[in-house]
Amino acid sequence: MSVMRFTGTTSREAMRQVRAALGDEALILANRHTEQGVEILAMAEAGAPEPTAAAPRPVKAPPLAPTPTPVAPEAPRVREEEAFQAMSARLLAEMQEMRSLLAVQRTEASLSPRQRLMQWLLEAGFSRSVGEEVLEGLPESLSPDDEAAWLVTRLAARLPVEEDELALLDRGGIVALVGPTGVGKTTTAAKLAARFVMRHGPDAVALVSTDGFRIGAHEQLRIYAELLGVPMHGLELDQPLETLRSALADRRFVIVDTVGMSQRDRRVIDQLARLQGGAPVRPLLVLNAVSQPEALEEVIINYRQAARAAGLPLDDCLISKHDEAGRLGPLLDALMRHGLRLLLVAQGQRVPEDLVVMDAPTLVRQALEVRSTSLRPEPPAAAALLLGQGRRVATLLSTLRERVPGFADLTRAWQLAGVPPALQSERLASLLGEARPSGGSRVWMPRGRVRDEAWSQPDLTLDAAGQWSALPHPQHLAPAGELERLVAAEEAGTLGAHLLAGLPGLDARAWLAEQQRDWIAQVRGTQRVVVDGERQSLAALAPVMAPRQPRALRWRGREAQLALASCTVGLGRGETEPLRAWAGELVDAYSGRVLKRGYWLSPATLRGRAVPLLVTQLLAEVLPALTRRANRRLVEADPAMAPALRLTLAAGLASVATRLEASDEAWALSLRGELLALLAGRKRCSAETLLEALLQLCLAREALRELGTVGLEGLH
Repeated sequence: MSVMRFTGTTSREAMRQVRAALGDEALILANRHTEQGVEILAMAEAGAPEPTAAAPRPVKAPPLAPTPTPVAPEAPRVREEEAFQAMSARLLAEMQEMRSLLAVQRTEASLSPRQRLMQWLLEAGFSRSVGEEVLEGLPESLSPDDEAAWLVTRLAARLPVEEDELALLDRGGIVALVGPTGVGKTTTAAKLAARFVMRHGPDAVALVSTDGFRIGAHEQLRIYAELLGVPMHGLELDQPLETLRSALADRRFVIVDTVGMSQRDRRVIDQLARLQGGAPVRPLLVLNAVSQPEALEEVIINYRQAARAAGLPLDDCLISKHDEAGRLGPLLDALMRHGLRLLLVAQGQRVPEDLVVMDAPTLVRQALEVRSTSLRPEPPAAAALLLGQGRRVATLLSTLRERVPGFADLTRAWQLAGVPPALQSERLASLLGEARPSGGSRVWMPRGRVRDEAWSQPDLTLDAAGQWSALPHPQHLAPAGELERLVAAEEAGTLGAHLLAGLPGLDARAWLAEQQRDWIAQVRGTQRVVVDGERQSLAALAPVMAPRQPRALRWRGREAQLALASCTVGLGRGETEPLRAWAGELVDAYSGRVLKRGYWLSPATLRGRAVPLLVTQLLAEVLPALTRRANRRLVEADPAMAPALRLTLAAGLASVATRLEASDEAWALSLRGELLALLAGRKRCSAETLLEALLQLCLAREALRELGTVGLEGLH
């Protein structure tokens, strides 16, 4: 209904017109005296019939007066019309807002406390995932008057904030401000430097600028440096920070203002990598408080991935332009989900007054004060279901890191998927070089490509206790020669035993004996040996070997018994070194059917110590098939991933699945059940089903990280 204007020589006359047009229930909005008499603004009550044809028209039409009035000049009349139209529109908007508020209040009154608080969180800009976690412990007896205070306390507990400015300033070191263009890094660098100068004096601080792109960027920071009385150094984009080591050696606090780059710019990794070298660098991500939620999400995810790829932890942030933000909810929500610690807040242009430490409750209260009925987009239903599994995923990953050697390194390798593919293989080689264990054993897989594939099965490492490592070693990183491979492996870390895919040559055996290393070689049944001067195959010799106590084990999803026998043999042809020959028969524990036969050779001195080694080789035979399956799944999940990285991840998961399937330890039994529960329906426990569950677990981890729940314990 439009606002209508009525004029009359007296108030009685104007009201008569109102009642005639709108009825007795008309709503009077305003009245005033004019040169023509009295003017009234009114509108019909909601639900009232429309004005009759004889009624006055809306305010934008010429007034309908009962008596002639003097004609006013045209220009003032136009201005008067415009003023009243603006007043009418404003009054109508205010009334609609009041009605909307009353409708919201009526709706909220019908909601449960949990629904009411969830609606508040969503309207303040928080995500549903954070809302669900915050409201987990909502007391049933909480009164409406205490809901706001309870909500502030719960949210503040989830927001990591540095509340001790002195501790921050006293820490010192090299701090690099990173982030997209235009977030306020240069001004923030000056404010931070001023804070430090106020506490420690100018002789302890230096400023460094790498921003050579923007016109006057160096000059802007230089002006600040001169005002503060501190030195300022400029770096070109491709110049590493290490080149300033001598110039910065006597400075306790160094602030680096980096060039602003889009979160999608692949050069971000290179820029962060150039901060490495010499003293450790602490990157601080500068986040613009006025950014859209989607942009904040992308900045945080991409910059943290780039920092990890450069070998830098990015766990702290600063908020800029706090005073310009319409609402803080989306920003605080992102900090909570990603686990970023907030150090300082910039809320103006003054240096240094407008850089402050803010406590979590104050920030939360500011966020909750601003509500909007335009809710942020929520993830699709499948993603929301995945978010609900966050705690479960984190728990399983934590158990795997604790119990499976090398699994933490495997997750580090998986993070390289966020690095540009051209850099993934290089970073992987570096990670593998750092993670080589000492004191364990190496399972050398057959040389050459896996059937119907373009890759070779990576080698497997065991720790000192014989546990399989989740981090394999790609064959292409090892030397080509047999002896050279053994020597290189020992140089990287002393090994207790070598499990070989074939009989080593004479030189290799001599070197192994010299190094006093255990070894065992898996050979064919047709391998010929000499016993009592007679040359015969191992398969023919097996029935007369001395039997050993059978050993129970799980093999490819079956309960089985391994019957072993051994004897001393030689190779003949002038070789006098005695060896021990082994024959094994794997029998189904229930049907008695022979599942597999195997043969091995080892030094004659290797007796009981050989048994766990040859069992490992038996179990490892399934690795190429499992690796092929995992590799193909990863191609579907991330076609852009570098083949070397994909193969390493696939072989690592295949190793974990195989070892879990064979283990009879209590923790492994429990973990198998938890993993199989991730798969829909009842699944028989086998290395294949465990591999599928591990793939789902790790892919879920990446999905959760992308959706922003990396703040959950155990997802890092």
